[in-house]
Amino acid sequence: MTEARVMLPPGSVIGILGGGQLARMLSVAASRLGYRTHVFDPAPAPPAGDVCFRVTTAEWDDLSALERFAGSVAVITFEFENIPPDTLAFLAARDAVRPCVRALQVSQDRLDEKAFLRDLGLVTAPFLPVNGPSDLAEALNGIKAPAILKTRRLGYDGKGQVRLAEGDDPRAACAAIGNAPAILEGFVDFSHEVSVIAARGLDGAVAAFDPGQNLHEGGILRQTTVPAQLSAPQRSDAVLIAARILNALDYVGVLGVELFVTPQGLVVNEIAPRVHNSGHWTQAGCAVDQFEQHIRAIAGLPLGDGNRHVDVEMENLIGGDIARLPEVLGERGTSVHLYGKAEVRPGRKMGHVNRIRPAR
Repeated sequence: MTEARVMLPPGSVIGILGGGQLARMLSVAASRLGYRTHVFDPAPAPPAGDVCFRVTTAEWDDLSALERFAGSVAVITFEFENIPPDTLAFLAARDAVRPCVRALQVSQDRLDEKAFLRDLGLVTAPFLPVNGPSDLAEALNGIKAPAILKTRRLGYDGKGQVRLAEGDDPRAACAAIGNAPAILEGFVDFSHEVSVIAARGLDGAVAAFDPGQNLHEGGILRQTTVPAQLSAPQRSDAVLIAARILNALDYVGVLGVELFVTPQGLVVNEIAPRVHNSGHWTQAGCAVDQFEQHIRAIAGLPLGDGNRHVDVEMENLIGGDIARLPEVLGERGTSVHLYGKAEVRPGRKMGHVNRIRPAR
């Protein structure tokens, strides 16, 4: 049910679950609108801690810390999906949580997510549940290899999944993901992947940014380019798919929707109930970026103008890429966003670069 839009007054404190780079950029956006942020994260010295008003360092099951956190903020949001359900239920009983808990519950379980999308009438890859090697062997009779086995919960940036070719051993595949409850997905024959970053306000208003075209390396997003290679009807379909999902979830905030482009139409890969890596280009390409749009939505403000005024290429700086920083900083038409992470590790996102070009 759509809430009445009541604007959060300037000076209010917004709670954020998780203190990574997304919380860091949300905190900066909140400060521009006169809000302060209070981050809750089990990890000491999270990236968002450099720029937010306050940090609570405590475990997700620390009810006393959660109680104090809830009492110190006007609304709660989150920067990643893998928050324990009991934590969310505890907080939702005390504060407004936006997006709603249901949106997070749907996205936390890949099987539930696929079923939700299917029930909306959207096209997804074929999928079946897998609870062990015998289930997988049977599922492979229906979904022929090549296919991909994914844990139902957790896992990101290519983790928690294994690709299966014809003749691969089901026992070895299940062991590779820790014998966790899983989902088998058939491969989709697609030309490229795009994503739509869209927002829905407290009053039900919906606004979407232009779809971006994504390039992955090793399961990690390397680059997003805008505009994406899409026909006008495909672009319209992508935005309508995102709006359909937002409305079905009675969502408040920014949502990312990843889509495969195929000759038969768009196939929904997955949804992310938060600001999204593939939306970082909006920081250079729009008057209101995805982070401000999210803060506007959860604070009951009118959604902003997300029209694109330039073409943008966003590149993630991953692991040792950070050594290229002097070179990147010297490029024209380039803005750099670093995440304040002291330790460089392979596969770790250290920052990103937005390169702007005149709009075509």
